[in-house]
Amino acid sequence: MTDPVCEILSDQTGIRLFVRLTPKASRNAINGLIEDASGRLWLRASVTAVPENGKANQALIKLLAKAAKWPKSSVGIVAGHTDRNKVLVISGNPAELMTQITELTGGQTHE
Repeated sequence: MTDPVCEILSDQTGIRLFVRLTPKASRNAINGLIEDASGRLWLRASVTAVPENGKANQALIKLLAKAAKWPKSSVGIVAGHTDRNKVLVISGNPAELMTQITELTGGQTHE
């Protein structure tokens, strides 16, 4: 079974989003979803920033916040600071956030 690209936090204050980031790309973009060998779905994103001193992480937060019209302060990286695979927590209404993630991926639920 495929694990979803995002999960509602147990305290209902937001969602956990799984992102696979490609730094030093030719453009900043959200590139749909990808499934890894374990069956986890990841939101594919690319940024032009280099993976030094957190620049790529900041570019990812800026990209997601702009694309989904979230305040940057509501998006935080909780795991994977130095890895391509990242876990983000986005604060807000979980139902609205899940809808926005679906819109970002063009309604895509798997690769």
